[in-house]
Formats: sequence, structure tokens, C-alpha cells
Amino acid sequence: MTSRIITVQGSVVSIATRHEQDYISLTDMVKNFDGGSALIEQWLKNKDTVLFLGVWEQLNNPGFKSNSPEFEGIRFEAGRNSFFLSAKKWIEATGAIGLYAKAGRYGGTYAHRDIAFEFGSWLSPEFKLYLIKEFQRLKDEEASTKSLEWSFQRTLAKVNYKIHTDAIKERLIPPRLTKAQMGIIYASEADLLNVALFGLTAAEWRVANPKTDGNMRDFATLEQLVVLSNLESINAVLIHQGLEQAARLMQLNAIAISQMQSLLSNRIVKRLTSTSSLKEG
Repeated sequence: MTSRIITVQGSVVSIATRHEQDYISLTDMVKNFDGGSALIEQWLKNKDTVLFLGVWEQLNNPGFKSNSPEFEGIRFEAGRNSFFLSAKKWIEATGAIGLYAKAGRYGGTYAHRDIAFEFGSWLSPEFKLYLIKEFQRLKDEEASTKSLEWSFQRTLAKVNYKIHTDAIKERLIPPRLTKAQMGIIYASEADLLNVALFGLTAAEWRVANPKTDGNMRDFATLEQLVVLSNLESINAVLIHQGLEQAARLMQLNAIAISQMQSLLSNRIVKRLTSTSSLKEG
């Protein structure tokens, strides 16, 4: 779980990533409002708030207990003077995921951005508009960072490809071959990496994607590009060692599986790629 911050009308507001979704601190949002954190509980006790939260959970949470006696009781009691509802009580009674309480440096009550924007409207329409503006600015900055990261990895893959092809020329291409013959060997080595990482050759990918411009590497994920650049360097070493293609393919495939498993379990890498469909012409 990671946290970022934005500043909204002088209030520093934390944003946490949970289950690959953005959650905004309601506790931070109310810091400069009279009433402070008590405003969160005042908002939660409103009948309209309970109805809104219930609809949001039904749309986004398969585990929400919409037909439970607990939810029916909350919905029936909401709005009464004696009614009290905290984020913790709401979560425990209904299995809700739109709200959660967080401990630590950036602790407090957090809400999914949809719910946080609704809370912002209740606090102040002006505050909500500034909140949305700053949140969008943050997302634009993050999108730009992701694009630069992917471009860097694509460039790295191209640089390593030059090292890779030099090794092929030195060790695999017999003397006096024609350029056409050399092209066949280069293609074979490129497809060796394709099969090791993607499970199919470039030609097989084109057959499976006849209406798609570009090649399989243009549509690779950030994780795949990282592993591809590594495989190119490793294959160059294996070529210099004199290993046959069959032996290299076995090793490269095992390495690709291991590295992809490692990258896909890395939360930081997952956050970098979770919202992007990456493509470069």
C-alpha cells in the first residue's frame, strides 16, 4: 500500500492505493472545517449517505451484504437523531470496501475516490471542485511518469538488441553467407526470445492478430520489456559460451518465467502498470 499527497485549499490530503484503487483521506479533508473528524460521522448518519454507500457497494463489491439484517437495520435507522454510524461499524456490518480505517503516519478514515468526491460535495461544493482538480493533476503527472518509464525500457531493449545481434554475427553466422541467409538467422534468434518470453513466434502473433498494426513487442507490458532486455543480454552470453539453441531456449524460458513471476508480484511495478495500455509505434 502506497500513499501520495495533494494540497486542496491549504489542506494536505493523503491518497492511498488499495487493491489498485485510489482512496482519499476523509480525515485530511475535514482538517480545516469546523467540527473536524466529527463531520465524517455526521455525514455517515445521513440517510442519503447510507443509500449512496449501499448503491456504490452493490455496483463495486460482490461481497457486499446487501440483503443482510445488518444492512437493512442501518438503512432503516439512518437519519434518526439517535442513529450512529462509524466507518468501522459500516465495514464490519456489511463487508463494505468503499471505506476503510488506516493506522500509522497517514492514518484516518479513507474512502474510494467516488465516495470521497461525494463527501466533498457535502462539505463544500467549492472544496469538491478543488479536490477533483488537484486529484486529476496528480493522475496526469503519474501518467506522464509511466509513459517515460515505458519509453526508457523500450530504449533499453533496443540497445541490448544491438549487443545481442553482434554476438549472433560473431558466433552463429558462418562465413560467406548471403545477407538473406543472415536475415534468416537473425529472425530465428529473435523468435527464440519471443518463444521464451511470449510463447509464440512473431509470425504466429501476426496470424493471431491480423488487424493489429505493429508487432508483439510494441504491445508488450512494462514487465515483459524489462525481462526482454534481460533475456537479450543473457542470450548473448550463452551464445558466446557456444550453447545450442535448444539448450538456450530451455534456460531462457526458465529465466523468463522466474523473472515475470517476480515482477508481477512486485507491488511497485504493479502500480506503475495497473492503469496503462502500453503501445509505441
